[in-house]
Amino acid sequence: MSGELVETSLLRVALADDEPLARSRLRALLAAEPHVEVVMEAASGAEAVRGVLDSAPDVLLLDIEMPAGDGFEVLRALPPEVLPVVVFVTAWQQHAVKAFEAQALDFLLKPYDKERFRAALARARQQVRLLRRGESGARREALLSGLALAEAPLRRLPVKVDGRIRFVDCASITHVEAEANYVRVHAEGEQHVLRETLTHLEERLDPRRFLRVHRSVLINLDKVREMEPLSQGEYLLVLGTRGVAVRTGRSHRARVEAALGLGASVTDSR
Repeated sequence: MSGELVETSLLRVALADDEPLARSRLRALLAAEPHVEVVMEAASGAEAVRGVLDSAPDVLLLDIEMPAGDGFEVLRALPPEVLPVVVFVTAWQQHAVKAFEAQALDFLLKPYDKERFRAALARARQQVRLLRRGESGARREALLSGLALAEAPLRRLPVKVDGRIRFVDCASITHVEAEANYVRVHAEGEQHVLRETLTHLEERLDPRRFLRVHRSVLINLDKVREMEPLSQGEYLLVLGTRGVAVRTGRSHRARVEAALGLGASVTDSR
């Protein structure tokens, strides 16, 4: 007799992804698994919340970037007693740290293969098995704690380098530049391009440390080494050990001066 555990309990799974093709692929993968039922599909954050409340799934396969509420907003909107086991399924690798801080069980990065999906589903099934044995209290407490942590400013930024995910210490970032739908992150000699908007990244970074000084530039205040007044209320900021120069925008003058403690007491040093 084989020692392998034969799973016979039905696993009720919900899908939340705004891309029809992505949901179709998940359905196909789930259809190949035994004892799995898809109980709900949603194409937005709001639909996901309503669907989970109505169907009470065991597992939620959850995209992050969706209309009417992203994946993290979905988790915050759900009462603790109905939170299912969550596996994020997304193309946005920069959310990996936040997802795990939110106590997601797994993080499937698109495009993923069948074996990676099956491994994530097996972990989810195991977690559901533990919950059914009455160990849900500790997990839900951890989940709520994790959601609180997810609200904290980002300390390390995940970036993709040569097929791997590297974590860049946010304290090492000198500045970030917007480039259409991307941002270029400068971190003391290294540059990383992320598919991210400057506004969204600004919201995730520590506002006590990072300041928008131009509509397309965000700087680390701790990296400002010196500044030079220019005409029409602009400044030239020199950042980091490499002395990178960044020009501020006129409309940001007051914020820059306040953040850098500029006042009438500033005099020439001879």
